[in-house]
Amino acid sequence: MAKSWTISVGGRVYGPYSLEQMQGFHAENRLADHSLVARAAEEQFHPASEDSELALLFQPAAAEAEASAEPAQPHRFGARSDAEPPNEGPAHFVIVADMKSRSITGLEEEIFTLGQAHRFGPQSWVLSSEGSINTIRNALVQKLGKLDTLFIVDAAHDKAAWFNFGPETDTRIRKMWSRPVEHQGTEKRSVRRA
Repeated sequence: MAKSWTISVGGRVYGPYSLEQMQGFHAENRLADHSLVARAAEEQFHPASEDSELALLFQPAAAEAEASAEPAQPHRFGARSDAEPPNEGPAHFVIVADMKSRSITGLEEEIFTLGQAHRFGPQSWVLSSEGSINTIRNALVQKLGKLDTLFIVDAAHDKAAWFNFGPETDTRIRKMWSRPVEHQGTEKRSVRRA
């Protein structure tokens, strides 16, 4: 059987996740050295830095090698050129939830504490906030139940974060979100106006 890990966050257990998924979580800053993990056969959780394989993710040499490696250019919507100045001011987020376990009221109240927001669908919002996508995700996850899902897009920084979709969907989203640009320079974008 392939190696897998579960993660404990706030008393809730998520997973199992493969090594590739755990590496992805680390790259997205969703897995820290102090994150509580357990291998598939273990019942006791311990910091990720104490796991023999995961500890390699937190080594300075691994971080330097990652930083010095030339990353492949992923396909990104609204990608900016290096010549453009970074966006100053608040970032713009699209938040979509599927609430099955809890009331949407608590989630919506939390969204409105994070910045200027507008609800544009039954469980969909746009948000303008100074917070990072991880800060927003972590705040909103606290308002979700075990059957609820969340997807957030940071349109200003070409990032996405999601929660509780399961390992298969998680892997598919990650692969689709970071797929290489196929036809650079010939990509056509369509804008649909309401």
